[in-house]
Amino acid sequence: MPEGPLSGLLVADFSRVLAGPYATMLLADLGADVVKVESPGGDDTRSWTPPARGEASTYYLGVNRGKRSIALDLREPADAEAARELARRADVLVENFRPGGLAKYGLDFPAVLAANPGVVYASISGFGAGAGARVPGYDLMVQAMSGLMSLTGDPGGPPYRAGISVFDVMAGNHAVIGVLAALRHREATGQGQHVEVNLLSSALTGLVNQSSAYVAGGVVPYRMGNAHPSVFPYEPLPTADHELIVAAANDGQFRRLCEVLGIPEVADDPRFARNADRTARREELRPILVERLVTRRAEEWFDLLVEAGVPSGPINTIDGGFAVAERFGLEPVVVVGEGERAVPTTRHPIRFSRTPAGYRLPPPELDEHGTELRKWLTQPADGACGEARS
Repeated sequence: MPEGPLSGLLVADFSRVLAGPYATMLLADLGADVVKVESPGGDDTRSWTPPARGEASTYYLGVNRGKRSIALDLREPADAEAARELARRADVLVENFRPGGLAKYGLDFPAVLAANPGVVYASISGFGAGAGARVPGYDLMVQAMSGLMSLTGDPGGPPYRAGISVFDVMAGNHAVIGVLAALRHREATGQGQHVEVNLLSSALTGLVNQSSAYVAGGVVPYRMGNAHPSVFPYEPLPTADHELIVAAANDGQFRRLCEVLGIPEVADDPRFARNADRTARREELRPILVERLVTRRAEEWFDLLVEAGVPSGPINTIDGGFAVAERFGLEPVVVVGEGERAVPTTRHPIRFSRTPAGYRLPPPELDEHGTELRKWLTQPADGACGEARS
């Protein structure tokens, strides 16, 4: 059996692309036995290249470690029956079909619950199971429709998407939170339940202060480039070579910033005494700060500011981000699998003092474990299948 805080849980993963597979990968890292159910054509992301590692899509590799794969054509009676049996045995089922799409196979929540009263059934959609059910859910659409793109980019330029599918990842995290909460409820009551997550709701809560500006303040915010609507300085500022993020978000940090820059009198200037003052007069304050910042290189200022307790940081490319994590001892890369199947992958983000995350299996090839899983699913429910929970 795998180790970890979720050891002993069987997860039937009927999801594909990003939000669902990301959620189930996190569960696998924590010890759950995840069976990835794919169509005979495989998860869409298997073909999303470039980039690739050998012939494998790095996109697919990034969200599918720790799982076993079985390819099932749900239109075929025998495969549909195997899928229903897997759902009957599972502790958790995760799916991101269009709402209602699994009903014709007897794999919707009511049907699975009837056969498995303790199941935690997690559905991830774009816009919920109500009036938005007919709308396909892709992260780019949600970035546009939620308002995020209206907040991203230069004030006078066009709206931009974020550099990753941010709401797919956010919804995947929300799905994990929902599954864990529902498992706690099941532990107390024995009852399963339906956990529903949708990208638009994840987006609206994830817009946090911008959502609150509208909901609580009646303000519709718009893009400000890299500036913050409520804090200054909290943006990139030029130095002698590169821009440097400076985030002096309270009065104490601002005073220390001014001391490091050699302009302590600016912290005593009544025009800049409080954050609200600094934010309202950012166009007056910015050139005062920049005049000092351009006298040294970004790396020099970074060391001085961090030493003084002022949040700051360089603007890196991805390789620089991993290098910083290595420098700070975070060991951001782990290798999963052995020999030719060994794949470097990003470490699970949560550290546990007693039950650490594990990296047991490399991302599976299509139907890699199909034979053993089909055999297990035709055996009595107490039959074992490798690491599968009976």
